[in-house]
Parts: sequence; structure tokens; C-alpha cells
Amino acid sequence: MSAHHPSSIPLVLLHGAGGDASVWAAQTDWLTARGWHCLALEFPAHGATPAPPLARIESMADWVWSQLDARQIGPVVLAGHSMGSLVALHAAGQRPGQLRGLALLGISWPMRVSRKLLAQAEEAPQEAIDNVVKWSYAQAEPLTPAPGFQSPQAYRELLLRQQAHWAEGSLLASDLAACDRYSAGEAAARSWGGPTLFLLGEHDRMTPPAQAEDLRAALPRQRTVMLDCGHNLMAEAPHAVAHALADWMERELGMAVCGDEATRSQAPKRSRAVPHHTVSTTRPEPRTV
Repeated sequence: MSAHHPSSIPLVLLHGAGGDASVWAAQTDWLTARGWHCLALEFPAHGATPAPPLARIESMADWVWSQLDARQIGPVVLAGHSMGSLVALHAAGQRPGQLRGLALLGISWPMRVSRKLLAQAEEAPQEAIDNVVKWSYAQAEPLTPAPGFQSPQAYRELLLRQQAHWAEGSLLASDLAACDRYSAGEAAARSWGGPTLFLLGEHDRMTPPAQAEDLRAALPRQRTVMLDCGHNLMAEAPHAVAHALADWMERELGMAVCGDEATRSQAPKRSRAVPHHTVSTTRPEPRTV
């Protein structure tokens, strides 16, 4: 497989329900410092992108391709977390020829949302946000937080800020309903069929790893990495996520890391290659990387 300089093929990052591009800050900082080209998009009504929100995963995938087409970007590697993972999966199925690889973080299939949480997100969104935050972390206050760790309180403040962006309704309710009603995951997986990274939290209560097994089976060219964290992987295990993405892009996609030896010497030891259909456990390291 020929190697490509990382800056020539962007890693496009898609956030989850109620989030924005800032959820990827630790990963983009680490990756761009080592020569990878990252682009974190913000869905309509999230971050700096105007409202209203898009009500369907399929519409979000169309929107992603419209953004990349407008920037004349491609091919790309797509990575999405939670709601964003469904969007990335559907986008991969739409245009498999324009994708180099697909990374799915915190995904389950199907991604059903409880009726109680859907109703709460519509009627009492602040209470729903409190529950989402509580269920997104394995440990609210770890004794030795990973470098770049985002606290539950900081995550809660982010969700509340995003919720305030759309005065006509509940942004969280709209996003959660989109996840719940999405039904085209299996068809999208068959259409894509390319190299896929599953990056899952061992203690994920929002999208338990067992609920990704059918999707993993539908994607034979997959690699699975399990992290010692909950659903909010990028916040709880920020650099472990960045390491896993870089290792997969280098080893599985043949995308070269920077040739600068000084930069190489600063990089941490990479995790071992994981055979397809197996799971590795990578624990966040309590040190700066």
C-alpha cells in the first residue's frame, strides 16, 4: 500500500448530540502538532453554524458532503462520535469512493434512545443534559485525570451553551430523536465495506460496546480498540483517542506520519496492531504526551 503524507488526506471530525467542534480540541491539537490535517465540522444549530438543526441523520450526511464539496476536499477520512458516528457511517455509504477510511467512536447500532430521555430532552432539557453528562463518564472525578481531561462540569456547560443557541426548540431533543429514528445503518455499512476503526468505551452506558457487535460483523475490514472510559471518550481519554486514530491511519490506511525525526521522537509508543474482529484495551496514560 502506498503511503500518503497526512496533510494530503484530511481527517474530518463529526461531533455528537448537543456538541460542537470543541469536543475534538485535544485530539486536533495533538494530531496537527504531528502533521495530520484535521477538520472538525459543526452541524447546523451547533457551534458557529446557523440554526435550525437537521432532523435526520441522512440530512446531516448530505450536509457533510456539501461542506466538503464546497471546500473541494477529498478524499477524506471520516470520524464521528455518537450521533456523529451515525452521520459518518451514512456518509460513507453514500460516497464510498471518496473515503479513505471510517472511524466510529461511541457507536451502537441501532442507536435507540429511551422514551423517558427523549421526553425529558423535549420538556426539561436541563434535566436531560444532567443525565446525559452523568451517563457519559466512567468516573466523574478520576484520581489521576488523563492529560487534556474535560470534566463533567465543563461538558455540561458546553451542552447548555449549545442548547441556548436554538430558541425555537430543544436542540438535544432534536439530535437524540435523529439518532433514535435512524434505520439505514446496515445498508450504509454494506455500501461502504472499507477499512473501519471502532473506538469504544469499555464502560459506556449510553452506547454499550455489545450493541456495536452486529455493525462490527457487517464491516469485515474493521479494527476495534477499547478504551478504559465511558461514552465521552474524547473527554475522558483524550490522548488515547488521538493515539488510536493516528496508529490506525498509519498502520491500516498506509498514511505516513511526519518525516521530521524530532516530531517522531516526541510521539508516545504506539499501541500494538490489533487483528481484525478482536478487541484491545488501551488505558489512558497519566502523563503528558
